[in-house]
Parts: sequence; C-alpha cells; structure tokens
Amino acid sequence: MKNEMLETLLNRKSIRKYTDQVPSEDTIQAVVRAGQQAPFSAQLCSILLKRKKGIPYGAPLLFTICVDLHRMELVMSRRKWTKVTNDLSILFFGIQDASLMAENMVIAAEILGMGSCFLGAAPYMADQIAKEYQLPARVFPLVQLVMGYPGENPPPRPRYPIRFSLFEDSYHEFSDEEIEQAMKQMDDGYLAQDYYRKAKAKIRLEAGREETFTYENYSWTEHISRKWGQWYASPKELQIQLAKRGFEITLGTEETDTNE
Repeated sequence: MKNEMLETLLNRKSIRKYTDQVPSEDTIQAVVRAGQQAPFSAQLCSILLKRKKGIPYGAPLLFTICVDLHRMELVMSRRKWTKVTNDLSILFFGIQDASLMAENMVIAAEILGMGSCFLGAAPYMADQIAKEYQLPARVFPLVQLVMGYPGENPPPRPRYPIRFSLFEDSYHEFSDEEIEQAMKQMDDGYLAQDYYRKAKAKIRLEAGREETFTYENYSWTEHISRKWGQWYASPKELQIQLAKRGFEITLGTEETDTNE
C-alpha cells in the first residue's frame, strides 16, 4: 500500500545529529498545534521549549512535554470544583495525554522535513527541570524531545514481527521457536546496522555476571535485557520526584486492601 503519510510513519527514525538550520517560528507553531490536536482525556499536558545552546545532539530545539494538573485545577477552581480523583489515576490519564501530544509533534516534524529524538530520563530529573523552568507544583516533566533538521540519514530501526505484537481476540501463547525468531529479527537488524558498535552503547554488567558478548554479537535483546535486568529496582527515586512535584501516589493505611 503506497501512501505518503504512511511511508513517513514507517520510515521514521531517531535523529542524533542536526544541521545548524533553525526552524522558523511558523514551523515551531505548527508542530505545537499538531501536538495540541492529539486525542486527549482532558488536555492534562503542556510543553516547555528551550532554544539555547547546549541542547543534546546539537539540535536547535528542546521540547519538554509535561503532565500538567496545575492548569486543570485552575480551571476547576474557577468552576468552584475541587479535584477528588486520586493522583495515581489522574497521572495515568495525564501520561496518555502527554504521550499522544509528543507523538503528534514527532509526526508533524517529519512531515515538515525535520527529525527528532526522544529523551526518556525526564521523570528522574523532574526537580531539576522544574527549577530551570520555574514550574508550579502539579506539573511533572514526562519526556523530552530534541528536534531540528537532520544532519544524518540513518535507516529505520528494526521492530518485532507483527505476529509478535498483534493478537486478535486473545493474547497469543508463544512457542520457543516464535520467541527465538522474533529475537533474531531484532538482533540481526541491529547487527546489520552495526548500531551498538557505532554508538559505543554496550551496557556494563553489574557484579556477578561474566561478560560473554562482544560487538560482534551484542544486540538489541541483550541490551534491553541488561537495562531492565539491572536498573531501577526500587520505585523510591521516582516516587521522590513525584512527591517533589506535588503528586501523592502511595497508598494510605485506610486504603490498603486487608482481604477481609
């Protein structure tokens, strides 16, 4: 099926090198407006923009997409309402809103000839970002997005086979062979692009595991397994960041299920 918009989506890739060309104000406004038109539960999101030097990968623009309850609560107050929805529930709705906004911005950038790259560490730097942008309480940075005109043209990165991602009527029970085939598709694709060697991106093993991989066989499934097999064992760091931003998501004693 040939379709220009579909081809844009299927060929999207993260860009980590940018030209010196600065997007026009009209282009920036178009990207933001596209973000605003994403599907929403309650527009529980807002955007921060930085155009100074020092943006990662030499990009001219850095957007920070935030979950924003502060603005909603201002509107509710004008209507003489007080929020009673628990923070965990509304945070999930806000994450949906902010994620959809960010993706619409990425698509708009692609249509306008630009590239972008997501930076996922924003939640762990929430207090730092809040100080930089003077954020009020109840605004939580979810993800950052560098954007500009590409200074490179890498190939699209591999993805799992559709049969490993799409399940009709019921979730599929995978055979060992299917798992191996899906892993092979990902790993062979990244190895063919020499991705991790070029990026020097092998994750160091923590104590207790012997290194058996070289860049000849180190690829996506080992990389992602090392991430989630070693990092962020405790939610405490993220809970602290959320609390500093005014979000309470721990269960109170009276809310704990006692199975009675």
